[in-house]
Amino acid sequence: MTTGQVILVAAVLLALAFGTLRLVNDGRFRGTHRVMGGPASEEHPVSVLQGEEIEHELGARATLLQFSSAFCAPCRATRRILADVAGLVDGVAHVEIDAEHHLELVRRLGIMRTPTTLVLDEHGREVTRAQGAPTKDQVLTALGQI
Repeated sequence: MTTGQVILVAAVLLALAFGTLRLVNDGRFRGTHRVMGGPASEEHPVSVLQGEEIEHELGARATLLQFSSAFCAPCRATRRILADVAGLVDGVAHVEIDAEHHLELVRRLGIMRTPTTLVLDEHGREVTRAQGAPTKDQVLTALGQI
């Protein structure tokens, strides 16, 4: 085997490993991210959107907060899924934020890629988050945590 063939095989194996990792992890809701700006408590709930000029109201039960960007194809699929879930479940709202126009909020919340979906409770506190496009079942399961 020549050096070029070894490099080609190694590159293909690395690409397969990366693709498998993304396939396994995309869209899974995994815990929360510590929001910069101080902790929240039961007595003093602090919304992750505090101080932001967001035109939408929070849901009575939960809010599906989606961070997306203009040229993100998975963002469009995520938008449809989250809108469907918000229409199916009473008290759940879907809010989409353009990450490019809210960079300070993106940095404060630790958003690393789009789409990222945050599930917020009725006070606007983060319950869980997912990077990548979640399935409808994954979203419904995450809402079940509230």
